[in-house]
Amino acid sequence: MHPTVEQVTQRIIDRSRASRDAYLQRMKAAEEKGVHRSKLSCGNLAHGFAACGQDDKQALKMTNAVNIGMVTAYNDMLSAHQPYENYPEQVRAAVRELGSVAQVAGGVPAMCDGVTQGMPGMELSLFSRDVIAMSTAVALSHNMFDAALYLGVCDKIVPGLLMGALSFGHLPTVFVPAGPMQSGLPNKEKARIRQLYAEGKVGRDALLDCESSSYHSAGTCTFYGTANTNQLVVELMGLHLPGSSFVNPGTPLRDALTRESAQRAVRNTAQNGRFTPLYEIVDEKTVVNGLVALLATGGSTNHTMHLVAVARAAGILINWDDFADLSASVPLLARIYPNGEADINHFQAAGGTSFLVRELLSAGLLHEDVTTIMGRGLSHYTQEPFLDGSKLVWREGPEQSLDEAVLRPASNPFSLDGGLKVLGGNLGRGVIKISAVAPEHQVVEAPAIVFDDQDQIADAFKRGELDRDFIAVVRFQGPGAIGMPELHKLTPYLGTLQDRGFKVALVTDGRMSGASGKVPAAIHVWPEASKGGPLARVQDGDVIRLDARNGSLELLVEDAQFEARSEAEGSEMLRHQAGMGRELFAPLRGQVSCAEEGASIFFAAEAE
Repeated sequence: MHPTVEQVTQRIIDRSRASRDAYLQRMKAAEEKGVHRSKLSCGNLAHGFAACGQDDKQALKMTNAVNIGMVTAYNDMLSAHQPYENYPEQVRAAVRELGSVAQVAGGVPAMCDGVTQGMPGMELSLFSRDVIAMSTAVALSHNMFDAALYLGVCDKIVPGLLMGALSFGHLPTVFVPAGPMQSGLPNKEKARIRQLYAEGKVGRDALLDCESSSYHSAGTCTFYGTANTNQLVVELMGLHLPGSSFVNPGTPLRDALTRESAQRAVRNTAQNGRFTPLYEIVDEKTVVNGLVALLATGGSTNHTMHLVAVARAAGILINWDDFADLSASVPLLARIYPNGEADINHFQAAGGTSFLVRELLSAGLLHEDVTTIMGRGLSHYTQEPFLDGSKLVWREGPEQSLDEAVLRPASNPFSLDGGLKVLGGNLGRGVIKISAVAPEHQVVEAPAIVFDDQDQIADAFKRGELDRDFIAVVRFQGPGAIGMPELHKLTPYLGTLQDRGFKVALVTDGRMSGASGKVPAAIHVWPEASKGGPLARVQDGDVIRLDARNGSLELLVEDAQFEARSEAEGSEMLRHQAGMGRELFAPLRGQVSCAEEGASIFFAAEAE
């Protein structure tokens, strides 16, 4: 093993000892001999299978038949989740072949950041993750189920499902992907047209045509944002079937993988094979494998919160120092938009996860000695699925990249580090992803222009007030203020200014999404402004130095002068706290933890 991976893993184990032991005791106490529904009274059980067909009802009366609970994020507004419409019947048919039953245990909300970007609904997005976790618990609370299948893909949905699943970690668990849509308009062309629209050089019709050509069918959006990062990380944590993350929907191979996922869940129960509960799979080494997967591919910055929250749900304590230390040692092996021009389908064609796992294992950067849904050992994941006639088989994946512009071996990486940096200084603590930021833009020292609302930047740009060097401070965007919305709509404006030759950067207590791009952005800064963080005292004209190379974020103002200032009131945030359902989330805003603690309502312990 690489010494840094070993060191980080060991300190996570040491740091987590008490909380992990408490979690494992809780999970072992929840294990039951025999089928779980056998603990129910006759009246309880009758309610549980009242709507089943006669054959399924008869099976559920038996004490050895397995009942699989499906928790689904299906809706037909999200392109990524629309394929799940027919999964329940596919799953039912597959498990019946093994003498078992499957029921939809419940649904969870699934919102699309792409639809709500820059709109009031985006301010519910981050909190939807914790709502999803609670919804998962409600779905499984009937104690009818011996294993669980989770159907979800996108941004907050997979982390929320996994957090909820870990509360039921005594159950065998399989996550079932749906796959990305086929490639559409090239990402570079999409970015170009977005920027032209921001400059007023093309109209809305051209922009809508561009967007419709990019997001054009069922399946996950093809850029490497949070949704596709979810899929890759979950696969390398051993919770997907090997090579299943990026197989397109509506194909025979996709259907075969769905069928096999269902049957794998049955086989992983005590009644039908080797009992493999979720708590045996998600441990400290598995979490480190997820971190390495994220960093080696330049994945979404949202996971600097999501993986923290997921780990804490399993009693494992990680922090941003763990991300930073691993990032300094993990090479960047993939370039997928926004960190390159290729999309996720190109990554899959170049060798995909099987090649990635092979390279990271050979470099000693992944723990091989972990439990997965396939059994012991991550080496299962150097294989990829194929159809041999109608039979699903796995073969060893390619030993060489089929396109080194997209995917490279560890011996010839795009970068020697993962491109994720932790920033610290007198403005607080935050993160920055620089895998798509050119070296000449990684250090910016310039006067601040302060905004308390993201729409103010667009207005200032249109008035021609931003044609200069500056660092945009967009504050009162944190989880406790307005729910920490993504600020990705700022990218075209700031990118245009950077292309004009100005030195620009962003500093915010909000998020910049999985589509963080070429403009340096210090994000997730905490303490957030609404809780008295330093950002609340920054004024227009203050010089800020953002140094991504050395990990510093400093306000170049005399300490005494800065401390004497009063905090801004953040009056703009008040209008973001009601309407479009936002008033219902006031209790969550009141108890949410900081970004480094996972920005969660569940885990309030101080960051390590």
